[in-house]
Amino acid sequence: MRPVFHQPATQQRGGARRSGVRRGATRREVQPSSDAWLNRLLDIMTITALVVGGIALVTRLL
Repeated sequence: MRPVFHQPATQQRGGARRSGVRRGATRREVQPSSDAWLNRLLDIMTITALVVGGIALVTRLL
C-alpha cells in the first residue's frame, strides 16, 4: 500500500483559494520590506568581518 501525503488546504485541488495569494508561498518566503535594511546591514557586516579577518590572517602569515 502506498503512503498518502496530504497537502495543505491552500494547495488542495478544488479547495477555496484566496485571491491575491500566490500558491505555495509561505510567510517565510515573502519578506517584509521593513526587514530588508536589517538583512542588508547584516550582509555588509559579515563581508566586512571576512575581509578584515582575511587581511589579518595574510599579514600574520607573511
